[in-house]
Amino acid sequence: MWDRWSVEFYDFLKPPPSLGEGMLGGFGDLHDRAARNGAQHGTPVLVTVSGFADPGVNLFFRVSPMKGRGARTWKRYAYTLVVWLNFLQVFGKGWREATARDVEAFKDWRLTDVRNDDRIKAASFDTDRAALNTFYTWAWGKYGVQNPVSGVALASNSGGHSGQGVGPGGERRDGLRPAGSRGRQVKWMLRAPFEQWRDIGLRGYGFDGLRRAGWSGPNEDRDAVFADGLYGTGLRLQEWGSVLDVEMPRSAGGRLPRAWLAAACVKGAKEGRWYRIPRAVLREIEGYTDPLEGSRTQAIRRAQRRGTYEEIPYKRVVRGYNARSRLLYLESGGSLSVDVLGPDERRLLFRRTVSGLEPLALWLSPNGMPKKFEGWEDTFTAANERIQRVWAQAGGEGLVPLWCRPHMCRHSFALKWYSLLSTVWQPQLDGFTEQELLDIREMFGGVWYALSLMLGHADPSTTRDTYLEPFTALQVDYLMELLDSEETQAVEALIRTVAEQGGRTLTNVARPGAHVQTGGRA
Repeated sequence: MWDRWSVEFYDFLKPPPSLGEGMLGGFGDLHDRAARNGAQHGTPVLVTVSGFADPGVNLFFRVSPMKGRGARTWKRYAYTLVVWLNFLQVFGKGWREATARDVEAFKDWRLTDVRNDDRIKAASFDTDRAALNTFYTWAWGKYGVQNPVSGVALASNSGGHSGQGVGPGGERRDGLRPAGSRGRQVKWMLRAPFEQWRDIGLRGYGFDGLRRAGWSGPNEDRDAVFADGLYGTGLRLQEWGSVLDVEMPRSAGGRLPRAWLAAACVKGAKEGRWYRIPRAVLREIEGYTDPLEGSRTQAIRRAQRRGTYEEIPYKRVVRGYNARSRLLYLESGGSLSVDVLGPDERRLLFRRTVSGLEPLALWLSPNGMPKKFEGWEDTFTAANERIQRVWAQAGGEGLVPLWCRPHMCRHSFALKWYSLLSTVWQPQLDGFTEQELLDIREMFGGVWYALSLMLGHADPSTTRDTYLEPFTALQVDYLMELLDSEETQAVEALIRTVAEQGGRTLTNVARPGAHVQTGGRA
């Protein structure tokens, strides 16, 4: 049996293991030693079953270009390298001896080999490709190891000549990139199907709109408001899943009160930003956090009775918060900005009350502990599976055409506001010549610039090319014709226009044998 690779991650928020008084005792505090060697919280360490660790591989995550990446990128790249190293070991090779042919074989095995029960989609292999290319680009500069990924990328797509392939439109093609990964699999949901998905998957309803008998959903207020928040704010899962209760607006003034998103929770950002929360979502949060009946309070009380919070190591007890300066004041003395606290650190923030310690994290698991944002993926998966069961029980055949992933809520947020911002933008430009309109849009970016600010994109082209590419061909005048009437019908008319061609917009679903009118709020 070959020595299989696996990966662990440094967790500086837990006490280091004790090494005793023997030979290993001379290593001292493992956390201090790891930090001196460049490790951070979440840094991967790749090891084999026998305990062997390759310094060349593990150094990759401690230096540029990976040192400044986020923990999620570390994790995804580390898992790719583990699979790659295990793949090479089957053929008796190490990573330094890998060739372009090995990379091509790896691609075939990951995507198409019928002997592989863990095949992945083309879009997922795009991340594998990026991880290997980044690793070997660094290894070439550090150790002089040839990059086998570039050997595939430079292979000709026809004729057997060397040089990078050329696509049908004359663009240069990456030979390793799967054909099925040309664009992201962007899906949108209108408000009506989203509410149907939420009610059936998270709140125990059926396709007939009635609550199912025997439904038990102790966390349905939490799950429903979390999903509504994703849909209404456009935040990423990590961002919305890491907010603190003190960061929520205390008064729901206006239709869209604003809240601050901390820099350490924003993907790839060095600064925080403002975002808006629908007033209806804030009302739902008030219900979820209600001191008498909210499921969050009930989870806290159970944990307090068990003494769970008192046993947590490395916790920080907060005695106050200044919303203006965004500073937390600690019982131990001093203050700490919420902007520097990442998702893991936020799970260790507590306040002292007459009932005992309680978390500042807004989203809690039933055991009272702050919920890891990655765990929400499981919540959405369980909701999709529940909808499939209800569909089958109602006599539906095949896969139900109603499902949702967390990032679809962000896509849908972008689509709605693209439509609404278009209505605002056009009247402000009346009276300008065509050239003046071009100059103004080039200067200010128009709808794309405004929407990129709402989504937290540094470059408006990311918003345009990734989230709403099918809509870029529609003329603003045509949008205005659609958006003259009430918001909901206009937005849905616009989306249906594109959906007829693209097939990427989900609509609400009638129960088998019935017909449902589409509608709902946009």
